[in-house]
Amino acid sequence: MTHRIGIIGGDGVGPEVVAEAMKVVDAAGVAYTPVVFDLGGARYLRDGEVLPDADLEAIRGLDAVMLGAVGTPEVAPGVLERGLLLRLRFELDLFVNLRPFVAGPSSLNDGVDMVVIRENTEGVYAGEGGFLRKGTPNEIATQGSVNTRLGVERCVRFAFELAASRGRKHLTLVHKTNVLQFAGDLWQRVFDEVAAEFGSVETAYHHVDAACIYLVQDPARYDVVVTDNLFGDILTDLGGAVSGGIGRAASANLNPTRTSPSVFEPVHGSAPDIAGTGKADPRAAIVSAAMMMEFLGKEDAAQRVREAIEKTEDVTGSTSEIGDAIAEQVQ
Repeated sequence: MTHRIGIIGGDGVGPEVVAEAMKVVDAAGVAYTPVVFDLGGARYLRDGEVLPDADLEAIRGLDAVMLGAVGTPEVAPGVLERGLLLRLRFELDLFVNLRPFVAGPSSLNDGVDMVVIRENTEGVYAGEGGFLRKGTPNEIATQGSVNTRLGVERCVRFAFELAASRGRKHLTLVHKTNVLQFAGDLWQRVFDEVAAEFGSVETAYHHVDAACIYLVQDPARYDVVVTDNLFGDILTDLGGAVSGGIGRAASANLNPTRTSPSVFEPVHGSAPDIAGTGKADPRAAIVSAAMMMEFLGKEDAAQRVREAIEKTEDVTGSTSEIGDAIAEQVQ
């Protein structure tokens, strides 16, 4: 089967790392037809468009999307994040953000092997809120956190199913129930109710501030973590830092119902300061591509890519040289 895969290179190092990721997909023998989209800061600066409706409709018809990174210093913060990244998540109902972290023992810790499931379409990122008296000394800004029973439960259920499939079978809910008494109460009740259906999964709860401490001091205590949109955003950046650096952190924005394509991307930004220098590490994009292959049913190819990444863990060089080394190991 030949899959139709959308390619959004984006800005800065985005096109560079996506090129290496697709090079590795080619080496793994996965047949696909690339559908390239010109989206990102450069497109916005050129014609003022972020995600035209025609491009969004074209994306809906794909099997998956590989995204590099978007953002340029010339574009105001929030324009691309909300107009492109968040719009894709909302419009395609990519309600699970899955971020794996795997690393051996280091000077920081005894090793990491965990997955964070971040709710991806609600919370404070839903856009509820506004200004009163903006620009005056009496200005008021509100930013509400939207949490629905449907949104919380489908995310929590996905996390339990994932935890049940892993060796440790352990799931931790991270929130701030002692202060966020309404949203936290909904998350805790849903978590407890779904837990009753998964007797094989051991559970725990940590406040988000405590979880940040544990991630630094003892990340090995975590197997699968489930949390809301904002906390997940923060925790996964920290997870990247304690497992080899944010440059090696991968992610998948999933629609588990498969009613629309899922989007796979490295966690790092566009890094315009090193664009074109060959200094970007493509491993995060390559891991994201492996996650994409697995989601498309190409488990053997995905596993061969992961093994190739492990074999080349110590390889250094330019962006393309690292990609070449991994691609050669896949073959």
